[in-house]
Amino acid sequence: MTTQIQIYCVKCKAKTDSSDVQSVTMKNGRPAAQGICVVCGTKKFRIGAMTTA
Repeated sequence: MTTQIQIYCVKCKAKTDSSDVQSVTMKNGRPAAQGICVVCGTKKFRIGAMTTA
């Protein structure tokens, strides 16, 4: 799934849009979202299910 959501970027120190966002499952079974910052290109990760609005 490729959608755009806002995830906190540690490098930019702000919530920025993410490209190439994928829904992943961590080793412990919890859902998470993984994407790439559109501003600096850093890989970002957010724990919790992705919400579709």
